[in-house]
Amino acid sequence: MLAPGIRLAMLSALLFGASTPFAKLVLGNGVNPWLLASLLYLGSGIGLALVHLWRKAIGRGEAEAPLVRSDLPWLALVILCGGAVAPVLLMAGLATTPASTASLLLNLEGLATLAIAWLVFRENVDRRLLIGAAAILGGAVLLSWGGGPAGGGLGMLAIAGACLAWGIDNNLTRKLSSADPVQIAMLKGLAAGTVNLVLALTLGAALPAVPVVAGAALIGFLGYGVSLVMFVVALRHLGTARSGAYFSTAPFIGALLAVAMFGETITAPLIIAGILMAIGFWLHLTESHGHEHAHEALEHDHRHIHDSHHQHDHPPGLAPGEPHSHRHRHGPMVHSHAHYPDLHHRHDHET
Repeated sequence: MLAPGIRLAMLSALLFGASTPFAKLVLGNGVNPWLLASLLYLGSGIGLALVHLWRKAIGRGEAEAPLVRSDLPWLALVILCGGAVAPVLLMAGLATTPASTASLLLNLEGLATLAIAWLVFRENVDRRLLIGAAAILGGAVLLSWGGGPAGGGLGMLAIAGACLAWGIDNNLTRKLSSADPVQIAMLKGLAAGTVNLVLALTLGAALPAVPVVAGAALIGFLGYGVSLVMFVVALRHLGTARSGAYFSTAPFIGALLAVAMFGETITAPLIIAGILMAIGFWLHLTESHGHEHAHEALEHDHRHIHDSHHQHDHPPGLAPGEPHSHRHRHGPMVHSHAHYPDLHHRHDHET
């Protein structure tokens, strides 16, 4: 049975992958790409704001740790990279690139996420993950080559730039993954959507008809908002590199939907690229990692249950029931079990 973090990463990928061909459909109505990017994030932010208010009304909001002042610089960078730069580049690329090609090229986001996690943040990445990443990269290169589907050039370059920006965003979001994922995604959607909307309207974009705006908002709520909430929780359980690897299923979903929705041609390079990417994903999915490791003393706040890593006293007045959230301390511990680089296993490894 798949671990909860893997299931959430794959569900996140399903929603985000489906959003690409549907966004392409909205662009077909003559919507300005920059304006569409703003509508997607505003739909995400407004929808999650309603969810946030509903949770508070029924008393469910206390199970997650809220964002604190020290989180704000990271949140600002997340909004800039993932909420402002990336969606604009993606919409610009979609305007000149077939939806199936664009969907598969989004695999580059997983590669960018993994590379940054490994090289910059020193997250443990073993040989199996690297070989899987190479298979995904081979598929993306084949897809971008002249023998692939029509369309390319600056459009593909823009999509690759969006993937890099989202790769940076994913690694920065890990810094926030112990906090409330709904709050993170809500603030990202509202801030990024508002800024992009003002800029798009200032540069002459016109708002489309109400049904088109509503459709774009719904795509954004599911494909950017709910998807991001699931991805943040996956980051909490799996770490950045592995969450990004599982998220690489999104382009396959988008490509299949694009072929069905737009009648795009299934070419040999498209099939081979998909096979290579599937092999890379399988290598990631079948990874197993376990060894004796030491936990240093740690104090933090996040949603948790009383498992082997959470045996602690509770502050007075804490409502009974699990899961719950409060600031707690982990004492030093040495043990061995299968694990991912989650909130409690971000330790060094021997090379």
